Amino acid sequence: MSASRTERLSEQIKAEASQVLARDVHDPGVGFVTLTRVRVSPDLQVARIYYTALGDAAALRATGKALERVTPFVRRQLAQRLRLRRVPEITFVFDKSIAHQARVEELLQEIHAADARATQNAPPSDDSEQ
Repeated sequence: MSASRTERLSEQIKAEASQVLARDVHDPGVGFVTLTRVRVSPDLQVARIYYTALGDAAALRATGKALERVTPFVRRQLAQRLRLRRVPEITFVFDKSIAHQARVEELLQEIHAADARATQNAPPSDDSEQ
């Protein structure tokens, strides 16, 4: 299988699953979910759908359980919408990279703020006298 086929299928699954979750799933536990990426195995048998959601740790656990409940429904909907002999087994995985990226950004801002404070508090240099 070519890499382009897996990439195309990943994009199709992401688009269709997003529509299914937004319009067809009526489980209140799903809430506001954003699909960030889809990884399809080279043999097109397994698809991992990465998502993010708003809320604290308890809300994220509830969203994860709700997504587990609706997985068979989403797969059936994908089977109807995609033209494949066999629809990949799907699993929803919480995307920790977004939280990690936010933490790195926060640390960079702290470092920048500390540097700004250090330059404000530093005594003027005597380089101009030479």
